[in-house]
Amino acid sequence: MNRFRFVFSSVLLLLLPFALACEGQTQPAPGTATFAERLGWKPGDRVLLIHVDDAGMSHDSDMGVEKSLDAGLATSFSVMMPCPWVPEIVHYIHAHPGVDAGLHLTLTSEWSEYRWGPVAGPSVVPGLVDREGAMWPSVEETAQHASADEIEAEIRAQLERARRMGFTPTHLDSHMGTVFATSEFIARYIKVGAENHIPIMFPGGHDMLLAEQYRDEEIARLKAQGKWVEGTVLPESPMLAQARTTAETVWKLGLPVLDDLYNVSYDWTLPAGMPPTDENLRAMKVERYSAAFHRLKPGVTQVIVHATDTSSGFPYISSSAPTRRGDLLALLSPELRAVIQREGLILTTWKELQQRRDRIGAAH
Repeated sequence: MNRFRFVFSSVLLLLLPFALACEGQTQPAPGTATFAERLGWKPGDRVLLIHVDDAGMSHDSDMGVEKSLDAGLATSFSVMMPCPWVPEIVHYIHAHPGVDAGLHLTLTSEWSEYRWGPVAGPSVVPGLVDREGAMWPSVEETAQHASADEIEAEIRAQLERARRMGFTPTHLDSHMGTVFATSEFIARYIKVGAENHIPIMFPGGHDMLLAEQYRDEEIARLKAQGKWVEGTVLPESPMLAQARTTAETVWKLGLPVLDDLYNVSYDWTLPAGMPPTDENLRAMKVERYSAAFHRLKPGVTQVIVHATDTSSGFPYISSSAPTRRGDLLALLSPELRAVIQREGLILTTWKELQQRRDRIGAAH
């Protein structure tokens, strides 16, 4: 199962407390400029943010992040504040003050034998807690039981814990995409980011790769139901059109916006029967990331990876060790570095995106 379900509602703007402040402001005509251009890059520039999720989840996760930043191609990562290995990665952040580290807002606890609860505490956010005292395992269960007030309270608690530890996040994003589960959750996510002037991960540009992800998922769903007819042309998801509208609100709140998001590599697997050796995992991931990088359209694209330096103990947490290890091996490979150079891709960070947005000012 893909771990990121990016869900929008057609009523989102009605729920955004900041939207009225943006009334009457003009929006650029479709296709006139990417968000990369609006941030000061040249037309045609392909700007790439390689982002590692799940820091703080485990020691193996932290080692994967550190190696990906120190010796690999990663430019950014985000931390799961409710998890037990957060102090280790925060110590790394303190030792590397220029690092681009955000919050991987964590509102679920998906593994069966390795779990965590909310930072705010069960008495403050009871709707986020299951019968084991941990967060709900799935996005759907969280959306069913938690209120928007509880989501906002937990987001603020995670931000406060980071600050208490001396860690000022460069951005906010979402573990398993939970903040995108309902329009009310999205509104609180945007609200906290805007109030604190912290960038939020929000893809609202051409979204070419994200649209392909939606299309592929819809085809898979129709095939599973026996309803798919080869050659059918699927219309663009109305959620993407709404995302582009909402992106203008995010932009006018003074925050940068992504042109696209690529988050399918977690599901990449080796061919049946091929052993998951380091060589095989590296080759598979390098080949597929290289193909994706070649296809990037102009604009700012975030590519999400889960680079992890998996040990013999990681399978006790999750069966995802092969794909996570493959990500790390790919980011460390000279072959993928050469691809980025050959394609002329420009690497960036969330810190740079916000700095560029601040230089532009509120008038644009």
